[in-house]
Amino acid sequence: MDFKNRDIISINDFSKEELLHILKAARQMEQKPNGSLLRGKLLAALFFEPSTRTRLSFISAMEQLGGKVIGFSTASVTSIQKGESLWDTIKMTSRYSDVIVIRNPLEGSARLAAEAADVPVINGGDGSNQHPTQTMLDLYTIQKAKGKLENLHIGFVGDLKYGRTVHSLAMAMSHFSPTLYFIAPDELQMPESYLDELFQKRVKYFKTSDLGRFSKELDVLYVTRIQKERFPDPVEYGKFKGIYRVDMEFLKNVKKDMKIMHALPRVDEIDKSVDATEHAAYFEQAANGIPIRKALLSLVLGKLK
Repeated sequence: MDFKNRDIISINDFSKEELLHILKAARQMEQKPNGSLLRGKLLAALFFEPSTRTRLSFISAMEQLGGKVIGFSTASVTSIQKGESLWDTIKMTSRYSDVIVIRNPLEGSARLAAEAADVPVINGGDGSNQHPTQTMLDLYTIQKAKGKLENLHIGFVGDLKYGRTVHSLAMAMSHFSPTLYFIAPDELQMPESYLDELFQKRVKYFKTSDLGRFSKELDVLYVTRIQKERFPDPVEYGKFKGIYRVDMEFLKNVKKDMKIMHALPRVDEIDKSVDATEHAAYFEQAANGIPIRKALLSLVLGKLK
């Protein structure tokens, strides 16, 4: 399977077979690391929006494979401030690098970047739209934690309206015959466009605002924070802040091997007491960003097939 020069923009661009191939490549990267695989290659990390895990794990992945990194972590230090268009910024950057990873708050910005660039572009998050590499590391985490991806019961709780991680993972899991549970108030529920697509794919799902309603059914609970930066109205954000909390009391009513995931950062939606339990998978989830991003960089640069 050849991924050379391929852009990584949306999880919807990948078949089930391609996703499984990427997970297999990540396993290879984790088990047999090659510190010189990307020697001589240069990654441009263009982060127009704050990031910790995505930015650092891409940098770490590239450098652990022998490559180098250029870029920025805020738009305020770029010529965007002088009026330069995103198109021109990407066009110029692609002349300086072998691969680009971009995070930008505008939906569709990664697709635009891919059209402008002469090198592969990887979407590190475009607003509330897509975050495909997060989804791939989520799949990898579930596969490692549960030993499979097929026929799992997966709950999503919190901000499902603006949560790009939820949108992408629900679409990716649709390949694996899941049962999905969307837990949120009506105002933050999963957008109808995604529910329509799940219906067309004959994926079974339930909607509720009650965190405890399906707790005993779940193999995985994917927790999201209420994202202040996505709300157009601060008053609306204030209505929902802290509405759900996963704590030791909640864990009394779940399967012994149920895993809790979170793309992080968390605010108050998972109590720190949960960290020490066998349910907590979110720090391992964050660590899985390294092998996944190693695999993707190696695949699009043609150093792995």
